[in-house]
Amino acid sequence: MDDGTRSGLPESIMDVSKLEPALLQKARSAAEGIDLRDGKLLMEYGVAAQRKIADFSDTMLTQIRNKDAGYVGEILGGLLGRIRDLDVGSLETGSSFWARVPLIGGLADSMKRFISRYEKLSTQIEKTLGELESAKAALLKDIAVLDILFEKNGEYLRDLDVLIAAGKLRLAEYRESVLPPLREKAEASGDPARIQGLQDLNQALVRFERKIHDLELSRMLAIQAAPQIRLNQEGSRTLVEKIQNSILTAVPLWKNQVVIAVSLIRQKKALEIQRRVSDTTNELLRKNAEMLKQGSLSIATETERGVVDLATLKKVNEDLIATIEDVLRIQREGAAKRRAAEAELVAMEGELKDRLKAVGEA
Repeated sequence: MDDGTRSGLPESIMDVSKLEPALLQKARSAAEGIDLRDGKLLMEYGVAAQRKIADFSDTMLTQIRNKDAGYVGEILGGLLGRIRDLDVGSLETGSSFWARVPLIGGLADSMKRFISRYEKLSTQIEKTLGELESAKAALLKDIAVLDILFEKNGEYLRDLDVLIAAGKLRLAEYRESVLPPLREKAEASGDPARIQGLQDLNQALVRFERKIHDLELSRMLAIQAAPQIRLNQEGSRTLVEKIQNSILTAVPLWKNQVVIAVSLIRQKKALEIQRRVSDTTNELLRKNAEMLKQGSLSIATETERGVVDLATLKKVNEDLIATIEDVLRIQREGAAKRRAAEAELVAMEGELKDRLKAVGEA
């Protein structure tokens, strides 16, 4: 008679012999308290650890959702826009022809307008820097929280290792020491009660083996969570470095360059005022000719450009092909899994019929 000690589940993904000595000792102690005849114990075995993993996964998801990396990008983008908004080059050329005529004094007015805009934008940028400091502090807090989550995930993984190892040790003990004498007594006596008791124990071992397999799947989730946490932390660290670079390098450098530019423009002020109207008129003609050339070239270039770039169409086509191939692959894999499941169901049905027939003959 087949003892039914194999459930057809995949081979184990955790080798008990490679467990750390301390954890292995805990597993052996825990295995002694496992009674596979206790149905309630079989149902509740490892449930608490699996619930911790589920709660932990929810916490991870919430942590990832709450981290708005786009907000930092918006702050940096706004800062860049404010810096570009203050056009130092406008001091060089003036805002119009008449503003540059010495008799009107347009250059002096342009300088005053520039300084006024600079002072206004300086206030805005200081506010932006404060927002960046707050975002940086929030990201550093996220990194610290993720460190705690990483440690907790390690604890959950060790708990699962002990539960899985204890279950496997107990299964092996039952198969090697408990089942053989019970089988011999049942076969020798022919007592239906003993035969049924043997079958019940076999089914309990199968259910417990499936429970261990479920715990191994939960263990894999815990293993996968570790690199996910570290990747999340790395993203936060990258944002912190970008913010730090903007605060300590980019903005101070920009401010220094603006101060230098203003100083240089002031030095040229006297010379600019002495230029004659004819020089300004000639420059205006050159500028208009240049603008006409640039405008004509820009119009011609844009006119000759297609509505959709070839590179865009090529990328869309490649993505579409890849999507179709992935869908077909997933469908093929799903069909293969269904066929395998059907074969296993047929085998299980045959095995059950054979068992029931054997019990009837006994």
